[in-house]
Amino acid sequence: MLDNVLLAGTAFTLGQLAMCSGTALVLGLVCAALAQYKNRVAKGFVVTVALLPLMVQMVILLVNGSLGTGVAVMGAFGLVRFRSLPGSARDIGTIFLAMAVGLATGTGYLGVAALLVVAAGLAELALLAIPFGDGDARERELKITVPETLEYEDAFDDLFERYTDKLELESVKTSGMGSVFELKYRVRMRRDVSHKAFLDALRCRNGNLPIQLCHTDTQEGIL
Repeated sequence: MLDNVLLAGTAFTLGQLAMCSGTALVLGLVCAALAQYKNRVAKGFVVTVALLPLMVQMVILLVNGSLGTGVAVMGAFGLVRFRSLPGSARDIGTIFLAMAVGLATGTGYLGVAALLVVAAGLAELALLAIPFGDGDARERELKITVPETLEYEDAFDDLFERYTDKLELESVKTSGMGSVFELKYRVRMRRDVSHKAFLDALRCRNGNLPIQLCHTDTQEGIL
């Protein structure tokens, strides 16, 4: 099952090409299906993932056994994703999985490629089904805009003490030609508190300027 279907040092036949290409395409579709599970991705990305193993496999076959050359070429192609849109860590992992499948099928190890997809797919589904890496569900990112005349260092201390049990000021920047400050906090909300009441209280202190309270963006971190 794990044997190499290509004979070392010999040219591949049409039947071997069809076998490797068909396996790469099927496994690429499986990778694309995994990429869509509990994840928002563009159709173009899904199509690319489905075809990537086939393209990598063809490059490996055409370099005629020079694995180092094939890896260098496909590594350059893979950088296109990083130089265009900033993908999430999961997107990058999907790309590496698809390229590994292409390398395995391109060198004739079809059984290894299939086992790789099965093992990686089962591991991914299992990790997504459990709260592994979810972080604190009560943690939020808070952005407050304040006028330049407001002494923001202690302007909200009593509100933070009432509505949160953890607070960290991450950054402060000026905006509007220095007329306002944008404060960025990482907070953990207390249990059973009203987020609306918290925002209403903040609005009374910052002159009804924009305030944003959102989930921390840990799931889309880039490697």
